Amino acid sequence: MLRKEAPRCYQEFSDEDCGRASVSHQHNTDAAQDQDEASCDATSDEDVMDNNQISTAFNKACVKNVFTVILVFSYLLLSAVAAFLAYQTISDFLEKLNHPVMSVSYKEVEEFAPPGIALYPGKAQLLSCQHHYHDYIPPGLTGQSKENNCVIEQVIYSDPYANHTRHALVVEGPTDVRNRELIFLQFSQNETEEDFSAISYMLFAQFSDMTESSDKAAFMRDCERNYSMWTFSGGFRTWVKMSLVRTSGRGNESVEFRQESNVVKYNDRRPPQEKTNELFFVVFQWRDPFIQQVKDIVTANPWNTIAILCGVFMALFKAADFAKLSIKWMIKIRKRSRRAKIREMNQIS
Repeated sequence: MLRKEAPRCYQEFSDEDCGRASVSHQHNTDAAQDQDEASCDATSDEDVMDNNQISTAFNKACVKNVFTVILVFSYLLLSAVAAFLAYQTISDFLEKLNHPVMSVSYKEVEEFAPPGIALYPGKAQLLSCQHHYHDYIPPGLTGQSKENNCVIEQVIYSDPYANHTRHALVVEGPTDVRNRELIFLQFSQNETEEDFSAISYMLFAQFSDMTESSDKAAFMRDCERNYSMWTFSGGFRTWVKMSLVRTSGRGNESVEFRQESNVVKYNDRRPPQEKTNELFFVVFQWRDPFIQQVKDIVTANPWNTIAILCGVFMALFKAADFAKLSIKWMIKIRKRSRRAKIREMNQIS
């Protein structure tokens, strides 16, 4: 009996041990599988975190690069605007320098220096030359030969434009503008073969310039080249009102006479036998006590131009310096991001 039960017991023991061993092996397999799954989950989480960090860093680098490029283009645009402003400033300065502005002012005087009145009567004869005041010419003087109370000089010179001799009567003009001084001149001319009868005259700045000149003929020739000629007709009274204009600019100064004239018909009451002589009447007077002064003024201010150019060049240098630093910083960021990528690739590998 004992021998027969022993193998069964051994078999049962062996079955129990086998069951325990199979259970323990199954438990160990499940634990290893769980550990592998846990380790895989941890590895996947780390990979996700690394990918997130890499994408965040890449986005930041992209934003910085884009912002740097925008700044560089902005400063390049500002530099272009500054260069255009400098060019425009220099162009405006040169334009104002070459084309000065004309300034007109009026200077009031108590009296004028006596001008020179050069008359070219031709065949006409001077009847009288008298000074009067307050715009008044006494009646009964017209057509009659009277004594002269004017300063008159006769100058003979050769015509600068034609080959003939000129005879000029140079009269000292009025000076007392406050008392409305005037000079009244009368000429008489016999019958002439010309179609039109007139007497020419010319005005120049000062009578003393002619009297003090060593060569009066040369002086009169120069005056005829530089001044204008006017005329007054016979049978009328021509009233000439003079004004003086002085023009100065760029080292030269010139004097110009401007005049206003009005003409009144002469009512000839002489006997018929005396009307064969044609009469000429002319009055010279200052218009007002003002001298018109015309000056050329250069409105271009060099100091303003220099200040603007200094500011423009300073902005250009600052923009260039900032652009250089921005480019260096952008290159440095790119190198740093490239090294970080290489390091990450090495860690992953």
